[in-house]
Amino acid sequence: MIAVFINVALVLVGSILGLLLKNRFSQQLGDAVVRCLALCVFGIGASSLLGTQNTLCVIVCMALGTLLGEWIDIEKRLDRAGEALKKKLIKDGGGSFVEGFVTATLLYCIGAMAINGSIDAGLSHNYGVLISKSVIDGISSITFAAAMGVGVAFSTIPVLIYEGALVLLAGAVGPYLGEAVITEMSAVGGAIIVGISINMLGLGKEKIRVGNMLPAIFLPIAYMPLAAWIQGLMS
Repeated sequence: MIAVFINVALVLVGSILGLLLKNRFSQQLGDAVVRCLALCVFGIGASSLLGTQNTLCVIVCMALGTLLGEWIDIEKRLDRAGEALKKKLIKDGGGSFVEGFVTATLLYCIGAMAINGSIDAGLSHNYGVLISKSVIDGISSITFAAAMGVGVAFSTIPVLIYEGALVLLAGAVGPYLGEAVITEMSAVGGAIIVGISINMLGLGKEKIRVGNMLPAIFLPIAYMPLAAWIQGLMS
C-alpha cells in the first residue's frame, strides 16, 4: 500500500503547487520531465519483461490477450464510460470543482499503468510502476489544479480507494497463484508497460492501444498449469 499512499501524496502536493503557482508552471518544463520519466518507465517494463522464465508464455498470452481485448475493445469502452461520467457529473454539478475532480479522477484511475502497477505491487511487492505513475500524476496535477482548481486535489480520494482495492485484492490472491505464475504475469505486464512508455515518448505512427492488452496479464494463470499438463502427457 505504500506506493498508493505515495501516489495520493504526490497528487495532493502537485495540486497545492498548482493552486499556488497558477499558470506559472511551464508546459514545456512539464513535458520535458514526463519524457524523462517515460525512459524510466521503459526501463521498469523491460526489466520485468526480461525476468520471464518462459518466453513462449509471454508471447502466447500477449497475443491471445490482445486479441481478446481488441474484440471487447476495452480501451474504447473505458474512454466512453469516462466521458459519459464526466458529462453527467459536470452537467448535474456544474462548476470548475466538479470538472477538476472528475477529469483528474478519470486520468489517474482509468489506464493500464494504474491497473498493472497496482496488481504488480500486490502480487510481488514491486512498486516501481506505481511510483513512476505517481510522479507523472504529481506533475500533471500541477497544471490541472492551476487550470481547474481545488477539485483536482480531491481526486486523491477515489485514487486511494481504487488503487488500494486492487493492491489488496492482488495481495490476497497472490499466495494461491504460485511463484512461476506471478513471474510470468509480471513479465507480461512489463511488455505492456514498455508499450505505455512508447506512447509517452510519442514514438510510432499510431498510439499503441495498451488498454486492449490488459487481459494478457491474467492469462498466465491458465497458461502455466495447462502447459504443465500438456508437457506431462507428452513425457
